[in-house]
Amino acid sequence: MNDPLATLDAAGALPRFAPGTVWLCGAGPGDPGLLTLHALHALRSADAIVYDALVSEAVMGFAGPEAAREFAGKRGGKLSPKQGDITDRLIELARAGKRVLRLKGGDPFVFGRGGEEALDLTRAGVPFRIVPGVTAGIGGLAYAGIPATTRDTNTGVILMTGHLAKADAPRDWASIARTGLPLILYMAMTHLDDIAADLVAGGLAPDTPVAIVSDATTPRQRVLVTTLAEARAAADRDGFRSPAIVAVGSIVALRALLVGGMTGLPA
Repeated sequence: MNDPLATLDAAGALPRFAPGTVWLCGAGPGDPGLLTLHALHALRSADAIVYDALVSEAVMGFAGPEAAREFAGKRGGKLSPKQGDITDRLIELARAGKRVLRLKGGDPFVFGRGGEEALDLTRAGVPFRIVPGVTAGIGGLAYAGIPATTRDTNTGVILMTGHLAKADAPRDWASIARTGLPLILYMAMTHLDDIAADLVAGGLAPDTPVAIVSDATTPRQRVLVTTLAEARAAADRDGFRSPAIVAVGSIVALRALLVGGMTGLPA
C-alpha cells in the first residue's frame, strides 16, 4: 500500500515545512489514528518538537528519529514551564533555522494556548502555520458514545474551561444554565464540586445527567455517568482524575442508546 504522505507529496498537496518556521499543531485527544495528515507530515519533518503533557507516546512514535524533543507540559498543581518561556524557546529555535513543531493535545486553538503563542510569534516576526486537531471535547465524547449535537436534543453546545485564572471574573452560572444548552467542560475535575453546585444554584436540576470521560480515546479510557448532585462523590468513589472531559445535559442520555452497538475502545 502506498504511503499517503508520499502520494500527497507527489501531487504537491503537502505544504512545505520550511526551516525557520513554527507549526502550531494539534495532536488530537490521544488515539494516533486521529492525527491529521498534515500533523503526521509535521512530525516526520520537524527538526525540533516542543510537546505538551497530553500528547500521547503513540503520537510521538511518529516523530522523525533525528528530531530533538523538548517536553513543555503544563499540569495543574504541578511545577510547569511558564508560558512565556515556552514561547521564547519556540522563537529561539526558529531563529536558529530549525523546523519547529509545537505539538499540543487536542486542537491548538481550543483551550490550548495556541492563540497566545501565535500572537507572540507574530510580534517576534517568526512565520508560523496552524494545523488544527481533533479537540477532546468533541472526539473524546464521540469515543464514549456521546454526540455533541443531535437534532432531537440540542441546537448548540457550550465549550468551557472549568479552570479560572485568579484574575478572571466569576462566571454567571445562572445565565449559562438558562441557555438550556449542554456544557462540555475542559479542565473541570479540580473544581467539579463547585461547578456542579453553581449550576444547580443557577437553575439546573440536581438530577441533570453528567458524563466524565477520562483518558479519552486511549486504551485507558473510562466513562462515568452520574448527575450534577452526585458528580463529585461519584468521581472520587471511582477514582476519576484529570485528564478528563465533563459533559452536562441532554446529550449524555444518548450514550445508553448508542454504547451497546459501538465497537473499538471500551466505552
